[in-house]
Amino acid sequence: MGRVLGIDFGVRRVGAAVSDPGRSIATPLEVYERRDPAQDARHYKKLVEEDEIDRIVIGLPVHTTGREGESAAKARAWGSWLAEVTGLPVFYYDERYTTVLAEDVLIEVGFSRQKRKGMRDMLAARILLQNYLDAGCPETLAKPESLTDDEGGGS
Repeated sequence: MGRVLGIDFGVRRVGAAVSDPGRSIATPLEVYERRDPAQDARHYKKLVEEDEIDRIVIGLPVHTTGREGESAAKARAWGSWLAEVTGLPVFYYDERYTTVLAEDVLIEVGFSRQKRKGMRDMLAARILLQNYLDAGCPETLAKPESLTDDEGGGS
């Protein structure tokens, strides 16, 4: 059994966390500043090889009602790209409130606004991944009801 890579997707920055081989503990890994598709592909291919990743879980930003919006569609599209690039299965998991929880923890610990910005995405990825691991690493996630029928476009 390989490790799981947890992703907190963002248009500019992508937070990442990785599980232990037993898939019980999530550890923050990095915040990656997106560049261009070729550089991003090289980065993620190297990351999954070096960390012995065999599946990826991407946080799906859904509304409090459970409905998907534009951000979820972007996360799904990027996840499809990442699956192609790495050749690994990509799953989606509800990430509601992970960024808020990460921000709260960083404030409580006393990090400055600037330091929080750099760590928030990585910690949010860790929270998302730990939630996924605690749920037993589900291989499917029922797609929440979209705001529109043509929205979502994912796997």
